[in-house]
Amino acid sequence: MVVTVQRDLYGKGKLVKASDLTLGTQRCQPSPQSTNTLVIFQNRLQECGSELQMTPEFLIYRTSLTYNPTHVNNAPIIRTNSAVVQIECYYPRHDNVSSNAIRPTWNPFSSTVSVQEKLDFSLQLMNDDWSAPRVSTVFQLGDVFNIQASCATDNHVPMMLFVDSCVATSSPDLSSTPRYDIIALNGCLMDGRQEDSSSAFRSPRPRSDILQFTVDAFRFSVVATSTIYITCNLRAAAASQTPNPENKACSFNKASNIWSPVEGTRDICRCCDSGNCVSPQSRRLGRIYPGPRNIGKRETRIGAKSEEEHGLATLGPLMVTGADHGKALAVTQDSNSKPLDLWLFITIGSLSFSVVAAVALIGVCLIKKPVLQPGRK
Repeated sequence: MVVTVQRDLYGKGKLVKASDLTLGTQRCQPSPQSTNTLVIFQNRLQECGSELQMTPEFLIYRTSLTYNPTHVNNAPIIRTNSAVVQIECYYPRHDNVSSNAIRPTWNPFSSTVSVQEKLDFSLQLMNDDWSAPRVSTVFQLGDVFNIQASCATDNHVPMMLFVDSCVATSSPDLSSTPRYDIIALNGCLMDGRQEDSSSAFRSPRPRSDILQFTVDAFRFSVVATSTIYITCNLRAAAASQTPNPENKACSFNKASNIWSPVEGTRDICRCCDSGNCVSPQSRRLGRIYPGPRNIGKRETRIGAKSEEEHGLATLGPLMVTGADHGKALAVTQDSNSKPLDLWLFITIGSLSFSVVAAVALIGVCLIKKPVLQPGRK
């Protein structure tokens, strides 16, 4: 038996680890023939704890594919759900052995909830092309949060918006646990360093008073609820402010293993690794906004041409559901060690077989009516 699994297990463009996939109750491991895009299992039909059922018409082998994602760097979040795919192989007892693919079409469940806030500083969920606000706050694991931070600049001199920090919690209380830092250190998008994340700031900005960034959807692994809140500390500085370690928006580029800023030179992002992004002078002047106690205040730098403003903005509640509501998993298998397209799920396969059998039986009854010969009853 050969079972071939696409590493893009949920059809979301996120590849799973081959080591997180096992076959059967005996947890058989993938074959060395696995590739960068496919995970291959090659085992005997009787191995891996598979079960055999014999009916008058079929030999039925049953096994299951299990996906159990491991935590990355001991982070308190997960971005994919575990899954168990039941597999059945039907082999006719009185005919040539063959299999025809059954490809179910699933319509993912969706719900629409509109949540918007009108603040001096605001966060908005945007649609896929960033052309308008997203009306739904329901996501699946594997989706992406498109987040737009903005500030109202009416009656102000031109301002440049920065996102100093963002934290995710499972309740509106910013001090609650569990919590997860998405952005920290005056504009370092820390979530982008995670192995399973592609989070980043968008460059260039649409306007100086808008900053956009993406975050791969996740949910907390230690709580039963799938609700999360994202609270960000936003700050507007003079548009003439030269980008520096305190005024920056930095994303981590895994391909080159470096931090890249939306504006300015790369050296302003070096402190994302060292953790020292605030100058001693700024500390003395009180230009540190660690939490909600400064909300609503306006800070003025000594000697600066214009003042700075900052405040908190919150997105939520965001509902994150499992990706198993989305596309079906891609699984193929064959009894002669040749990967064939085979999508056999218990419910769909059983239903299809029952319908075909019923139609065939009705046809036989209509065509072949019994004929009584003389002298016989």
